[in-house]
Amino acid sequence: MRALDVRFPLQPLAFDLTRAPERRSIAAAVAMYRNLDPEKIVETCRASRNHIAERFPDSGLSKVAGELLSVSEQAAALSAWLSRPHLPLRTFAGIGIVAVAIIVIEVVLNVKVQATFTSIAEFLQGADAAINEVVFLGIAVFFFITLETRLKRRRAIEAIHVLRSIAHIIDMHQLTKDPEIVTGARPAGGSEVKRALSPAELIRYLDYCTDLLALISKIAALYVQKFNDPVTLSAVNEVENLTNGLSRKIWQKIMISDRILAPQ
Repeated sequence: MRALDVRFPLQPLAFDLTRAPERRSIAAAVAMYRNLDPEKIVETCRASRNHIAERFPDSGLSKVAGELLSVSEQAAALSAWLSRPHLPLRTFAGIGIVAVAIIVIEVVLNVKVQATFTSIAEFLQGADAAINEVVFLGIAVFFFITLETRLKRRRAIEAIHVLRSIAHIIDMHQLTKDPEIVTGARPAGGSEVKRALSPAELIRYLDYCTDLLALISKIAALYVQKFNDPVTLSAVNEVENLTNGLSRKIWQKIMISDRILAPQ
């Protein structure tokens, strides 16, 4: 019986090198939408400051927006600093850990331990002293290992406290913006507002407040984007919860204003 001779033509493998730059550009575009861009946040803060200054010149809210712009610029620099390794601190920590290890090795090699315990009390006393030494050595190593993280955490927490204060200042600015006062629905005898706002201006003012609160939460998230620290992340979550709660309260005022201005 004759065997079949089946042959398949071999084709050389060809790599389309012309599509490599296209793939890299697509990957870069995808990565761009997975991380916060500090420059874009600064640009958004600047645009918001300009809009508020144009619509409400010389107002307190415009000054707060200008301060938030300054904070966003500082946040961009601080975020880059948090993401970079602090080489001097790491070198210092490494030297400290090596020094502790050398001390332990010298003690182990030079100290002669003789088991001359005459009672259980002496044995327990010696064991307690050894355990204390091990604990102190562990604390020293832990101090050097966490030195960089604790320094970065302190800087980040201080910056987050500034954002929390700005959020409360924004809330103070919107507290006096009562929809009933501006629209005339409140009966006579109520407190007067410092600046007369039309109903449309009131809604726009409150809308700007929510925009600034949203920017605060974005700036806070920027600090932990490349700095994985549970304590700092918890502080950022607190700021986000604060801004979300204040925004919901402001949107309630906006909804009340819409109902008052709605045609009966």
